Amino acid sequence: MRPIAYSFIIVAGVLVTPVSAADTPAERKYLLERVDDAAVVQLYADGFTRLPLREKVLTWHLYQAALAGRDIYYDQRSEHALDMRAVLEAILTHSRDIEPATLAEIRRYTKLFWLNSGPYNHLTARKFVLKCTPDAFAGAARTAAKNGASFPSKDLDGLLGRLEPMFFDPKHAPIVTNKTPQPGQDILTASANNLYVGVTMKDLAGFQERYPLNSRLVKQDGRLVEEVYRINGRYSERLTAVSRHLDAAIPFAPQPSQNALRALVQFYSSGETADREKYDIAWVRDGDAAVDTINGFIEVYMDPRGMKGSWESAVFFVNPEKTTAIRKLAADAQWFEDRMPWDKRYRKTNVRGITAHAIEVVVEAGDCGPITPIGINLPNDQSVRERYGSKSVSLSNVIEAGDKATPNAFRREFAWSPEEAARAEKWSVLAGELLVNMHEVIGHASGRLGDSLKGSPQEKLKEQYSALEEGRADLVALYFMPDARLAELGLVDPKDQAEVALTAYENYARNALVQLRRVREGSQIEEDHMRNRQMVVRWLIDHTRAIDVRQRDGKTYYVMTDANAFREGVGKLLTEVQRIKSEGDYDAAKTLFESYGIHFDPKLRDEILARVKTLNLPSYTGFVMPRLEPVRGADGQITDVTISYPQDLETQMLEYSALGRKP
Repeated sequence: MRPIAYSFIIVAGVLVTPVSAADTPAERKYLLERVDDAAVVQLYADGFTRLPLREKVLTWHLYQAALAGRDIYYDQRSEHALDMRAVLEAILTHSRDIEPATLAEIRRYTKLFWLNSGPYNHLTARKFVLKCTPDAFAGAARTAAKNGASFPSKDLDGLLGRLEPMFFDPKHAPIVTNKTPQPGQDILTASANNLYVGVTMKDLAGFQERYPLNSRLVKQDGRLVEEVYRINGRYSERLTAVSRHLDAAIPFAPQPSQNALRALVQFYSSGETADREKYDIAWVRDGDAAVDTINGFIEVYMDPRGMKGSWESAVFFVNPEKTTAIRKLAADAQWFEDRMPWDKRYRKTNVRGITAHAIEVVVEAGDCGPITPIGINLPNDQSVRERYGSKSVSLSNVIEAGDKATPNAFRREFAWSPEEAARAEKWSVLAGELLVNMHEVIGHASGRLGDSLKGSPQEKLKEQYSALEEGRADLVALYFMPDARLAELGLVDPKDQAEVALTAYENYARNALVQLRRVREGSQIEEDHMRNRQMVVRWLIDHTRAIDVRQRDGKTYYVMTDANAFREGVGKLLTEVQRIKSEGDYDAAKTLFESYGIHFDPKLRDEILARVKTLNLPSYTGFVMPRLEPVRGADGQITDVTISYPQDLETQMLEYSALGRKP
């Protein structure tokens, strides 16, 4: 569970040569290029060169495991995505004599394809298409073939004909995840992802899935079949490669990490839920790992039912200096739980084992890269969390890239007053870090389920679950922002706390307005984090005096007017949201989001788009990851692992695809 990173990057400069780890932060370039409304940004991992050799080698093997599974997520996003990517990359790598304007358009589209891991926008869930003609595209492919390119099929014309609707028709399979389709449509058949084939919600009545998280559900000869994600099952080749690299990592890991990695390999072999639980438990117990990985079928946002896990991996090392603050929250989690505003029967009496770290990401793939979260709290399994605890990580180097780049012009455009803009400039970094840390550490880790749910609220809350849970974690963080306990823990100076909390509330209100720029078509929000923010702010507008909707010079502003009313309203909403989760009240969840979180006025969105356009701001950010490379001695043993920064999306993505083609 995690918040999405929404960075605004404006540093100038485009480099294509690798940058070594020796370059100082003052010399760095963050923005590499703009592709339509996406910013491409280099991610840096300071401190890697100072790791002991054993930890460097461990990181290298985990890095390879992360990249080995990358194609799984592409396939989950769309059954056509891997063939589409292969065609695009064949053209780009064999581009001699291709008409320049056509090649430029193919390159633009391919970069968006890489950033979003397929043909669907990561935030809006809607398909984007090529802007050249099908004939021009086919001509480019044929030219590439003459230049020696290989394609997924020997019948190139047949391949291009089959893929043409995916490349060019915005109405064909238009939305990857559609949790609120038109009346009469089914959420599974209205969603273009590859998690279900020929299956409707009606088909699932009375069907008990053995592998709810790690399978594709297919209707064959009138019956439902679970295609299990495991070795000798679906994705066998990729999972075999992932497991091989995990096995190679084990000798370099400390004993608790070895236990977790062995359990993960066993899960990939069997696919059994019991083995996945064993891995989750072993991973949570490995709380002191200096180098760690997230690897598996984890987040359920892409599934309209909120059940099927998308594959993802992140590899990272702990930043000791930045970890102190987040650990203070984790150590004090019971204090916060005891003071939650919701009914006492939904409070945990014994908050278990929350491990919290600030980390430096080395690589992310699948559902967490190139578009990356800024915080993660796992495992998602509620029963494991309640019995064994959880791990929270704050992605320090990802947050840093965004923090360095938010322009003052952006704050001034959407702030009601110069004073509000000045507060944002002064306190947004601290306020943002506090919100992310509380969201992950005491937000997701809090609350008790009713016994009737048997540890699985997703089954009751269905497509509403993910947005509800993200809203719940946000509300927890917002509720405690002005609490004196944060100052007592040394997380904020007591003389500054009121202003920091005020800044956090103002930022949150503005974000619900400004995020509409990401939904450039239609009038409804599909992405769960965006739904939750919209729901919270619009509920507060309707039920409290905390936020005014004001107009000035034809522009709309969400103005936070009363911090006390804001917190009081957050407490009331949080009480209801926790009740909905604890009781699995689907009808209440649906009403809440249908009323406040999903639908919006497209005229308001168009206004926001016009204002953003004048500032030349991106809607979202994708990252170019650090590159690791082993140094080997005469005996073939690794003597060092170097880190560099490619500074070029195309170079990195083509390298990743080449790695994926290796056996």
